[in-house]
Amino acid sequence: MNKSREEAQTLAQQWLDLTAKPELTEEEAHSVIADAKKNFANYVNKGWLEYRKSVTEAGQWAATEWTGRGAVLRDVLGREYIDCLGGYGLLSLGWAHPRVVGAVQAQLRRTPMPSLELINPARGVLSKLMAHITPGDIQYSFFAASGTEAVEGAIKLAKLYTKKSGFIVAVRAFHGKTMGSLSMMGKAEYRQPLLPLYGGPVYHVPHGDAAAVEQQLEICKTVGIDIAAVLMEPVQGEAGAIDPPDDFWPRLRVLCDQYGALLIADEVQTGMGRTGKMWAVEHWDVAPDILCSGKALGGGVMPVSAFCSTPDIWEALMHPNPFMHTNTTGSNPLACAAAIATISVILEERLWEQAAEKGTYFKGKLKELVTRYPHIYARITGKGLLLAQHFHNAEVGYRVAAGLFRRNVLVAGTLTNAHTIRVEPPLVITREQIDEVLNRLEDTLQDISHSL
Repeated sequence: MNKSREEAQTLAQQWLDLTAKPELTEEEAHSVIADAKKNFANYVNKGWLEYRKSVTEAGQWAATEWTGRGAVLRDVLGREYIDCLGGYGLLSLGWAHPRVVGAVQAQLRRTPMPSLELINPARGVLSKLMAHITPGDIQYSFFAASGTEAVEGAIKLAKLYTKKSGFIVAVRAFHGKTMGSLSMMGKAEYRQPLLPLYGGPVYHVPHGDAAAVEQQLEICKTVGIDIAAVLMEPVQGEAGAIDPPDDFWPRLRVLCDQYGALLIADEVQTGMGRTGKMWAVEHWDVAPDILCSGKALGGGVMPVSAFCSTPDIWEALMHPNPFMHTNTTGSNPLACAAAIATISVILEERLWEQAAEKGTYFKGKLKELVTRYPHIYARITGKGLLLAQHFHNAEVGYRVAAGLFRRNVLVAGTLTNAHTIRVEPPLVITREQIDEVLNRLEDTLQDISHSL
């Protein structure tokens, strides 16, 4: 390709001028869509573009996000969609929550980025808040930008503290795609092309099977393999909102204590109220040794993640080398301001209780659809507003997703598979919006039923 810095400068200024406009003309909006398609195909990921085309086949597949408020997304042409995807858990407070945006704007006028040498007071406040809202004796936090970074930090902390190298994780687990986190993932399609991964032993067991965890711990003890930690999602997200038996997490806690392993809860998707509790492990009154947070922590305004632990375990990061784990921008003041405002909103509005109430209603209505359309549905799973519709095959799931998109409801499968369609709207979605989604879903199911 021909490269030109002059052309780059012109393009950058054109985009800045365009996004500064309060409204676009129809011609400008169509230009944004056309350019976005070409740019994604040529400079981002052509495969991703084709995947989205297949899901949103309704002749308007190039819907290009532009703005939104609450649980409603508006594309560049002004078409409105009820958001039942919520950025895969990122947008728990909805689109552009004014209090979070306001907090970031206020911080932006002072210090957008840290000096890294002086004390960042916002980081201290956010750390103290995390100590107040996390379960058990958790007190210390380290902040990054993405969930996979939080998991990487948790892996590192577990190894430093225990001086052990092995991990036990779940089949079909999703913990991120950087190399350490990817080693913990339970999906062959993402692991196999990159083998070998993490250098230490990693053992996969069925999710929700405490007996399998116990057996693996006992085998490792017998053959002399030290296990640093058991790492699990409280509710498996990408696997399809799979919630475990009620005795699973309490048994994990006992087993980890018995075998001298740490218990790590990956709450990147399930935390901050998503499942009907502030943290999903609270459904079973379990306190993990290390907790990972992300996605919703930044209120859908800034990327923020964290791994958090107890004073005793955190000593491994503080002594003898307090610079054992660092990053440059992860705990920047803008991110911290967003997270502080997010926590304030969640606590003030008790959004975990809203997620529990709305989720119970939504799940109940979806189960009624299973009864009426047994030839389409297999089951409904999940807790709070982390739900999933499981279909008899991926083709039917794909048709449901496409049908909902035609009716201006945004959903998606679990990664690249439409066999399961997630229902993960902002926690601020209203009962009226839920009912409207259900109406449009039933219209979709009726159309599919007539053609089966």
